[in-house]
Amino acid sequence: MPTIRFSANLQKYRKLRHMSQEELAEKLQVTRQAVAKWESGANYPDILNLTMLAGLFGVTVDALIYGIDCPGSGSLSDTGGEGDRGIRQAVDFLLRAKRQTYAGNAGEEKEPCRPGAHDFRYEEEDYFYIDTYLGGRLFTGEEAVWQKREKAVVPIWSMNYSGRTLADSFDTGFLKEALGLVDEKKPFRGPALYRKGEYLYHCSSCGSLEWYQGQEEIYYGTIKIYECVFHGGAVA
Repeated sequence: MPTIRFSANLQKYRKLRHMSQEELAEKLQVTRQAVAKWESGANYPDILNLTMLAGLFGVTVDALIYGIDCPGSGSLSDTGGEGDRGIRQAVDFLLRAKRQTYAGNAGEEKEPCRPGAHDFRYEEEDYFYIDTYLGGRLFTGEEAVWQKREKAVVPIWSMNYSGRTLADSFDTGFLKEALGLVDEKKPFRGPALYRKGEYLYHCSSCGSLEWYQGQEEIYYGTIKIYECVFHGGAVA
């Protein structure tokens, strides 16, 4: 069992982001004394505040508690030159495709690529995108991007995902809102943190567009009602 290092990790991530205890407390809507007790080890946050902390710092809950995270967390802007411009164009397309399909309430394709599948397609002059999944309450699927070249349509990126809903209070509309806020720095699922009313969405990932993995969760109040894991990378 990994050693719990929450107090030290909380201080580390707070200071890396140049935040005072007061500033962190304000973002979480708790007292400065509560943050001080967390950092001293006298107390621990509840699951809701723990999830919000991970979202604010852009790390996984495991990284916050144990200091365990996966490698390869470089951003998409770590490279330069022509290759970076090509990646940026693909990312811009991917963001538009995501927002114009499932997250944007687009209609499904009438003829899916697999029996019983739900397919969403988006196409522009240079790229082509498909999101296809099976199931409902329990689901698994894949998103992929192809580039249109002079003599062929070539696959360049793919992501597999699998998840489940855990309670009747799950709201598909809230999930779509969160997915529509996908971040260009981590263009995989939704943002690190999104909250609306009693609903809280949290997504953490590590790696870059070329190789990555992550997970997302939705809470209603303090109850987890949805979870999904994903991984993927470039196709060569």
